[in-house]
Amino acid sequence: MSVDRAEERTEGAAGTEAEVVTTAAAALRYYSVAPGVRLNVRSGPGTNYTVVRILPEGAKVPIFCQAPGTTVTGPYGTSNIWDNIDNGEYVSDAYVNTGSDGYIRPRCSV
Repeated sequence: MSVDRAEERTEGAAGTEAEVVTTAAAALRYYSVAPGVRLNVRSGPGTNYTVVRILPEGAKVPIFCQAPGTTVTGPYGTSNIWDNIDNGEYVSDAYVNTGSDGYIRPRCSV
């Protein structure tokens, strides 16, 4: 996964150039996992990938990017969209309340 960075250059009071770096995480929104669900986090966008950890009930997750993968039916419908919540960690979008049946973030680059 790659996270885009936006860079802003400003000139300081002494005339030197200072660099301010803002990551996409600064403006990142967190989404709720379906109530009462302990959600498997997988190493890739599909049920054929290994489970790397399990999110507890009441978890909220960031979504950095999204990728197509195995179709899953969950509390929020049936979807083949998988949400990248950390480097190499994916959850099925069918279990995340994004308010949309489609993509809400950029596609993950491989």
